[in-house]
Amino acid sequence: MLPWVNPSPNMRNINQALLYPGIGLLETTNVSVGRGTDAPFELFGAPWIDAVQLVSELQRYHLPGIEFTARSFTPDSSKHQDEVCHGFHAAITDRQALQSVRTGLAIAVALKKLYPQDWDTGNLNRLLCDQAICDAIISGDDLARIEAMFQDERQTFLQRRLGFLLY
Repeated sequence: MLPWVNPSPNMRNINQALLYPGIGLLETTNVSVGRGTDAPFELFGAPWIDAVQLVSELQRYHLPGIEFTARSFTPDSSKHQDEVCHGFHAAITDRQALQSVRTGLAIAVALKKLYPQDWDTGNLNRLLCDQAICDAIISGDDLARIEAMFQDERQTFLQRRLGFLLY
């Protein structure tokens, strides 16, 4: 087995690397993705979030491979520096089952549903890079409808990448 090498100062373990593609999509909005803590991408929150309410909403999606625990934290740098943020700690329970991007989209859908006045989506598409998906989230579409929007493209990508997989 190869030793872990941090690809970034904010990606210190394999779990953070696995969570990044989904949770990282939201870091251009007004939430903390845990930068400035000991658990970037495992901690998520903002001062205006009700941690128990958000975790309860996320549990409704039955997201595979991940568990959310209500948590408060205070980043010592980055977004919401020195402010108490409420949200969750994400724990990966099954790396093979985890669907990181689906998890990030579920969090976005939950934020829009629960905090439409507080969650600033102005820069959401900066990392998402899909205006139709961004518009669907902002419009309050449900997760299943949003996922259906990109399934054809996803299947094409999965087929195309087969020739490049080495391991």
